[in-house]
Amino acid sequence: MEPTVELSSGRLSGSSEGPLSVFRGIPYVRPPIGPLRFGPPRPPEPWTGVRSATAFGPAAAQSAIDVTYVPGFSLWEGIGETSEDCLTVNVWTPGLTGRRPVLVWLHGGAFLKGAGSQALYDGATLARRGDVVVVTANYRLGAFGFLGLDDDRFAANAGVLDQVAVLEWVAEHASAFGGDPGNVTLMGESAGAVSVAALLTAPRAAGLFHRAVAQSGAGRRLPTAGQAAEMADRLLARLGLDRSRAGGLFALPTDKLLSAQVAVSVDVRRDDIGAGFQPWIDGGLLRSQAVDGLAAGCAAGLPFLAGTTEAEMNLWRVLEAGLRQLDEDGLAGRVQRLVGEAAGDLVAAYRAARPSAGPVELWAAIWSDREFRLPSLRATEAQAGHSGATFSYLFTWPSPAPGIGSCHGIELPFVFGTLDSKGADAFAGSGPAAEALATRAQDAWLAFARTGDPGWPRYDPSTRSTMVLGETCEVTEDPMPAERLAWDGLPTA
Repeated sequence: MEPTVELSSGRLSGSSEGPLSVFRGIPYVRPPIGPLRFGPPRPPEPWTGVRSATAFGPAAAQSAIDVTYVPGFSLWEGIGETSEDCLTVNVWTPGLTGRRPVLVWLHGGAFLKGAGSQALYDGATLARRGDVVVVTANYRLGAFGFLGLDDDRFAANAGVLDQVAVLEWVAEHASAFGGDPGNVTLMGESAGAVSVAALLTAPRAAGLFHRAVAQSGAGRRLPTAGQAAEMADRLLARLGLDRSRAGGLFALPTDKLLSAQVAVSVDVRRDDIGAGFQPWIDGGLLRSQAVDGLAAGCAAGLPFLAGTTEAEMNLWRVLEAGLRQLDEDGLAGRVQRLVGEAAGDLVAAYRAARPSAGPVELWAAIWSDREFRLPSLRATEAQAGHSGATFSYLFTWPSPAPGIGSCHGIELPFVFGTLDSKGADAFAGSGPAAEALATRAQDAWLAFARTGDPGWPRYDPSTRSTMVLGETCEVTEDPMPAERLAWDGLPTA
C-alpha cells in the first residue's frame, strides 16, 4: 500500500522506496503564472480526491545551457522539464509518525539554474542514515524571481519569498511526514548558501528554521536596490520596453524572457557592474548584507555551520583555455581589477605562501578566496560573536578529473551520499576512501541537524578551529592564515 498524507490543501499519495516514503512534486504555493508571474507566492489551491506525488515537478524556467566541466558528468543531472509552474517540494521520510529533525535544502546554480530534483540532491541516503526528513525545493530563478522593479505588480525578491513560503509550508506540514517543525535545519550550497545567509537576517524568516548550513556562499555581497533596478532597466530595454510599459512583461513568452535574461547577464559581466538576477537589498524583506546583519545579531544564538572547498574557482578555471598562458603581467592585471592598488601586496602574500605556484595557480587561489572562502569566513566570524554554536569546515578532497582539484560543488555527493549517481565518480571519485569521507561528512551534517554540533570545536576568532575534510580529516587552527590576513581591509565578492 502506498503512503498517503493529509495536508491542509488535500490528500497526497507517495511511493514506498525501501524503508522510506517519498513524495515528489508537492505544490507548496499556487503556480506563479498569469497575473501571479512576478508576484508574491500565494497559498496553494485545495484539491479533491488523492493527488499523486510520485514524480518530480518541472524545474523553474531556465536556459537550457549545459556546461561540461567533467566528461561524463553533469552538475545538472535530473533537472528535466522546466516551466514557470515550478513551485514544488519533495520529501523523503523514514516514517509518517514521530518527530524527526527536518533538513530543508535550497539548490545552487547562480540563481539562474538548478532544481530540487537534481540527482546530487537525492535525499534518500540522508533520510535513511540519519532518521531525518529531507525536503528539497524549487524557487523562481533569474528575472522571474529577482526583478528589481519598483512597481506593486512585481514583488521584490519573489524568489526569496518562495523560499520563505517553503519554510512556512514545512512549519505547517512537517508533522504529517514524521518531522519536527521545531527542529528545522536550512541548508544550501552556492546560490542556496547565499540564500541561507540572507534568510538568517530576514525578519520574515525568523523562527522558521533553527539551524543553518551554508556551503560555499555565506557572506557574499548582494546587489543594492540601485544595481537591481539597473538590471531591470537593461532587461526592459532589451525587450523594447520601459518602466511605463513594464506590464508588457506579463504577456511575453517564457523563452523570449529567458533569451533577454541571458543577453543582459552577458552584458553585465562585460560591463562589470557587480550585479545579476539574484537577491538584492530591497529594504523590506532583505535589509542588510548578510555579514552586517549577522554582526548585528540578527541570528543570535542560532547554530551555524559554514565553509567552502579549497579550490572553488577551479570549476570555472578549466573552461578558460587561455588561462593556461597567463603570465605575471596578466596575473597582476587580473588582481588589480579585483582590488586596485593593493594588487601587488596581495600577489606577493600568495606567492610567499605558495612559493612553487605559477601565475595560473596563484590566480586560481586568489580568485577562490575572493569569491568564496573569505566571504564565508567573514560571515562565520560575524555569527561566532553571537552564537557559541558556530562551526567551520574546509573541504579539500580532490576530484580525479584533471585540473579540477577540490573545486566548487565537490562536497555535494559526499554530503548527500550520492557518489553513485550518474557520472559522480568522474567528478568526485569512488572507492573506500571516498566512501569513508562520505560517511564522515554525512554523520557531521546529521549530527549538526540533530543537536547543533557537528562533532568538532566551535569556531572562535582566537583559534579559528576548522574541520578539514579530505583524504585525511582533522581539525586545523586557522588554515591558510597568510592568505586570510592578506585580505584584511580588502573587499571580497
